[in-house]
Amino acid sequence: MNNRFDRFVGIDWSGAKGTHHKGIQVAVLDADTTQAELIAPPDRCGWSRQMVMDWLISQRQSGLRVLAGFDFAFAHPFMDENHYFPEYTSNPRTPPDLWALVDAASRHWPDHYGGGIWQDQDLRRYYNAPRGKDGSGGRGDRFLSRRRLTELNTKTRHHRAPSPTFNCVGPAGVGTGSLAGMRILHAYQNDMHIWPISSTPHTASPLVVVEIFPALYFTMAGITDRMKAADPLDALNRGLAYFGADSMAAVTKGLPDRDDLDALISAAALKSCHDPAAVFPISAEYKLVAACEGWIFGSSCDNNSV
Repeated sequence: MNNRFDRFVGIDWSGAKGTHHKGIQVAVLDADTTQAELIAPPDRCGWSRQMVMDWLISQRQSGLRVLAGFDFAFAHPFMDENHYFPEYTSNPRTPPDLWALVDAASRHWPDHYGGGIWQDQDLRRYYNAPRGKDGSGGRGDRFLSRRRLTELNTKTRHHRAPSPTFNCVGPAGVGTGSLAGMRILHAYQNDMHIWPISSTPHTASPLVVVEIFPALYFTMAGITDRMKAADPLDALNRGLAYFGADSMAAVTKGLPDRDDLDALISAAALKSCHDPAAVFPISAEYKLVAACEGWIFGSSCDNNSV
């Protein structure tokens, strides 16, 4: 199998309860075109997380080599405390162990929802989570605003700081989506190369998945949140042009968080910034950390160099 990718997929994610989510948007940009497009969900109620995975696997099976980006954290911070959950008795030591723990805590919830971990009397202590009617969730006494090295790197280079993965409350609460994502990674780790965590060469897999941060790609293109709010279509098209993609004629109505913009800009950034040999280069000093905590695709990229 060669290094070339045929299709680039940006996936704006959701960790919400339920089985269909308007917040999930999937965008595609092929290697032989400059026009990105949104993929309509199979159900008029929206994508489910399982539908996304079924669609991705179908792309792989069609003979295409796919680089897909998920908008969730692939792991929790580890290197700052030498643990994902400091002082937890059965502490996972690797991302696959972490994914298995998250999956086991939530396996009774459908569509890979990950919030069941807040019902665990020990693990809930590490999260800031919505308070459930059953008493689960809340702000745990061990919750800290911990950051992975890739998040610190993104803030230093781009002045754009991702939220802490243990925060699951509010608009910036990325933790819920990450927990659902970790269940996906657990279920499909043998069906795809998970960069930069998988130990096998990415060239051995027709489907490679990376962690994306759509706000970073708009920042790299000089697009502010204010610009996105004032004129979403103009902001999107400026961002797409920066990454060498064609303009869109319209944006999707009824998506208050502009999930379509995030999916589209991510697909364009994946195509523009990827390296066929390394997916995305990480300096030697960070490779061990990245294999343990995950790494945001493109976070080491300079604004003026894509």
